[in-house]
Formats: sequence, C-alpha cells, structure tokens
Amino acid sequence: MSNASAKCSTLMQDSIEPEKPKTSKADLLHVSLKIPAGGPRTRAHRGPRAGIGDTMTHQGTARARFLLWIFAGLLALSTGETAYGQSAEPFTFFREYIGLNDEQIAPIRNGKAIAKIVESRTPDEVFVFGSVYVESTPDKYLKFASDIDSLRSLPSYLAIQKFSDPPQLSDLEGFTLEAQDIKDLKNCEPGHCEVQLPGEAMDSFKRSVDWTAPDVANRVNQIAQNLALEALQNYIQGGNAALGTYRDKKHPAVVAATFQSVLSRSKALPVYLPQLDRYLLDYPNANSDNIQTEFFWEKVNFGLKPTLRIVQAIVYRDTNSEQQTWALAAKQLYASHYFETALDLTVCVKDPERPGIYLITMKGSQQAGLTGFKGGIVRKVAVDKTRSSLEKALAAIKQKLESQKD
Repeated sequence: MSNASAKCSTLMQDSIEPEKPKTSKADLLHVSLKIPAGGPRTRAHRGPRAGIGDTMTHQGTARARFLLWIFAGLLALSTGETAYGQSAEPFTFFREYIGLNDEQIAPIRNGKAIAKIVESRTPDEVFVFGSVYVESTPDKYLKFASDIDSLRSLPSYLAIQKFSDPPQLSDLEGFTLEAQDIKDLKNCEPGHCEVQLPGEAMDSFKRSVDWTAPDVANRVNQIAQNLALEALQNYIQGGNAALGTYRDKKHPAVVAATFQSVLSRSKALPVYLPQLDRYLLDYPNANSDNIQTEFFWEKVNFGLKPTLRIVQAIVYRDTNSEQQTWALAAKQLYASHYFETALDLTVCVKDPERPGIYLITMKGSQQAGLTGFKGGIVRKVAVDKTRSSLEKALAAIKQKLESQKD
C-alpha cells in the first residue's frame, strides 16, 4: 500500500466580507493580528522621515509577525495528524474501500479490534472486515499466524493440523465428522444432503459403508480422510478446476466459479496486491515469487455447528519494493458445512506515525441456504457470529503479540 502526505496552504486576507466562504483558523488568526496584506512596510514604504510612531508601528508589526509564526506552527502541529491521516495508508483504504469515517477509524487507531459487515451483492455472499492496531511487527505476526499451536489457542478453533509435503494420509488423523453428520450421511442423495459433498463422494459412502455395523463411525471417517487426501492431491496438480462441484443442494455449486465470483468482489486486491490476486486464481501455474504456500485442515465453529475445512495458507512478502507488503491468505478448498467457497485475507500495514502495525482482515464467502425467509434468519445468525468471531480473534491476536518478549 502506498503512503502519501498532503499539505495545505491558505491565502491570508486582511479583511473578511460577509459574502465570502467560512474562514479557516489561519484566516482568523491572520485577521486578529492585523498583518497588512502586503506584509510589514519597509523604509521605502515609510519614506526617509520615519518618526517614533512609525518605529513603534514597525516594532508592533514585527512582533505580530513573530507571533504569527508561532501560532502558525502550533496550528500546523494541531492539524498535521488529520491532514497526514487523510491521505496515508491504511486510512485511504478504510475510507475508499470499506466506507469508514474518521469516528469509526479512531477506535482502530487507539488499539480496539473492530469488525464490520460489508455490503454484499447477493444474500448468499458474506463479507466481513476487521482491523486492529498492534504494537508489533509484520514478521512477528506472520510467525504467529504460521504457528499451529498458536492458532489452536484462538477462539472458534476446535482442531487444526498441517499437511506434510507431499500430503500423507497420516496427516488426517483427527479429521473426523460429528456424530450427527455421520447419521445424516446415511440418507444423502444428490440435491438433498446435510453434509456438503460432491456427487462422487456421496457414491463412495453409499458403496463402502455398512450402516448397521457397530464401527460405522470409524468406517465413515476412514472414507472421509481418503477422499480429503485425494481432493487435496488433485488440487495441487490441477488448481481451482480440480475442486469439483458440490451437489448436496438443489442447485449444484461449481467451486472454481464461486471462488472467482467472491474474489471479484474485492476491488482493492488487484490494486494493492496484483501478484497475490493472480496467484489465488491461477495456482499452481502462477508466479510464485515472494510467495510461500502450505496446506492444513481445521475443525472450526464459526457457524451453527462444527465444520471441517481444508485450507491453502499463502504467505506473501514483498520486502524489496519501495512499498513493503506482508499478507496472509487462507483459501478454502473444502468445507463440510455452510461455505461453498471462502477466502480470509489479512494484510499487515505499518503505521505511518508509530512503530506498530495494522492488521486488516477481509473474510469473504459464498454460503448455501441464506436465501428466502428461513435463510434470512440463518444468514443473520451466521453473519453476526462471523463478525463477532473475527473481532474476538483480532483482539486475541493483539494480546498474544503484544505480550511477546523481544
């Protein structure tokens, strides 16, 4: 993100007419000191015979001019922060892309974690913005966010595990469905299933599970783990096109298309981070300079019930350009509930006036079942919980980072 500073100069006048626009502090200051529009008169203006009255006038004018310099300096100090903040990042982003005003930005600058629901194009899209000022550094945040043990301690995380390179079946130990999910799988059909699945996965459960067996839960979870590993391997080779199509609802959801649609909602991403934008769309064929990627699975409770997800974590560092940038993207590849696609993006922006950073998070997703009367109720609950969860997570990250010793 770019930084810019704005400086304003005011043309001072020696009189105020009723019809003129409202005067600035500098105008009023100038008038109160009664400095002539042309500045103090020189000897050439006074002529060769300057009396004591002229001398006193000259001294008074010089004194007033000195006071003007002092007051002008104080005025610059009092207004400098506002002028700087209006054109510096991340405040430009807050105003132009999130729609925040100065009163809404102030708590963020003061260290309070704030999350806000962002307008979406359709009811099944959900976008939430959050930010907090942290007395830390980008590298410390990225180290924290890449630490699985640290993430386990955050609200809403029930389990999380990183995949090996290349991924192994043993990485999925603990990747287990809830008891109710296993029960619901028994009756899964294309167009009607309580667990989000592609049609091929439904067929696998039907063919391979004896629903009357005493160890049915173990068998279902074994199949789920194998399917998850296969899906990840396909994505690593084929990118978004290999993510398949969910067929648990009446209308199939092509994951690649829904992800591209959600990503297109972010007008700021291609402006500020064009390389990351292309990488998210074109992996594994995109330029990977400045980028590290790894995969993990997680069990989270962001909605009404626990959800299993497979996620690609992308760390972006551009420390060579004039405007250094750090970002962490979590791209969902699969979710057992709610999210047909999702992207969590956190960008670190250095404070232009202090040594700390701003963490700026955008969570975007497309979710099934959020339309109609019943869907509207579910949407409100899901959106409110996503917003509050993000706010709590940002506050927890701030506390963790600021409590670290150098």
